[in-house]
Amino acid sequence: MPFAVHRGHRIHYTVEGEGPLVVLQHGLLMDAGAWKQVGFVDALTDGYRVACVDSLGHGLSDKPSGSDHYRQEHRAGGIVAVIDDIGCASAHLVGHSMGAWLGVGVAKYYRPRLSSLVLGGWDVLNGLPPTSQGPLQFSAFMKFARLTAPHLTRWVTTESEPGVRACFEALGQLDGAGKAVLDAGFPLMIWEGQGDPAHDRRKTFADDNGLPFLSTAGDHLGMVFVHGAESAKGIRRFLDLAQNGPSARSVPR
Repeated sequence: MPFAVHRGHRIHYTVEGEGPLVVLQHGLLMDAGAWKQVGFVDALTDGYRVACVDSLGHGLSDKPSGSDHYRQEHRAGGIVAVIDDIGCASAHLVGHSMGAWLGVGVAKYYRPRLSSLVLGGWDVLNGLPPTSQGPLQFSAFMKFARLTAPHLTRWVTTESEPGVRACFEALGQLDGAGKAVLDAGFPLMIWEGQGDPAHDRRKTFADDNGLPFLSTAGDHLGMVFVHGAESAKGIRRFLDLAQNGPSARSVPR
C-alpha cells in the first residue's frame, strides 16, 4: 500500500497500469477508490499508468486538524510528492471539484510537473457557488451533503471533521487561479456535467479563452459517480492528444 510523505504527513495513493503517468484527484468528501469504482481507472490503464490520490484529510491519508496544512500550495505539494514517489518527472492531472482546485494549485506552484490538466466541476474564477444568503458556509454544506449524499459523509467523525472543514474553507483561496489556467503553457481542458447549473457558464469561459471543453451527462456528482465511464472516454481522447502534441486544443467535444 504506497504512501508518499509531504511536510511530515502521509499521502496514500494507488497505482495501476503502464505508460505516461495520469494522476486522478478526487473532490471533497470523496476518496481515491471512487475513480476505480466508476470505471475511470479501467478506461485509462491500457495506455497509461494511473495514480489515484487520497487527498490530505481523506481516505487513508493523514488527517491533521490544523488549517495551515490545507493551504493550496501545501496540498498541491502533496500531489507532487506522489509524482516523485512514483519516480516521474511530470504527470497528466485530472481533478474533479476540490481536486480541480488542487490541480490549479499545481499549475500555480509546480507548473513544470504537469504534462496536461483537466479541471472538472470547478469555477476557476469564482470558486464555490454562492447561496441566496451569501457565501456557502461549511455547516450548510455538510447538512446538505448528509441529506443528499450520505454515502460520502458517513466517514466524517468528530476527529476527522476539523480537517474536512479546513479543506472546505481553503477552497476560498482563488488568487492567481485565472492566470495559472490561461497562461498554463500545457494542454488544459474544462470538464463539466450537463446537469450542473454552471455548465453553460463554464463552457462560455472555455470558448472565450480557446480552451477545449468536455460536456458529459450528469450533475456535479453524477458526472463522476453515474457517468464516470462516459467522462473517462472523453478525457482519454484529450490525454491521447495531449500526449502526442499541442493539437490537444482541438480535442473533440
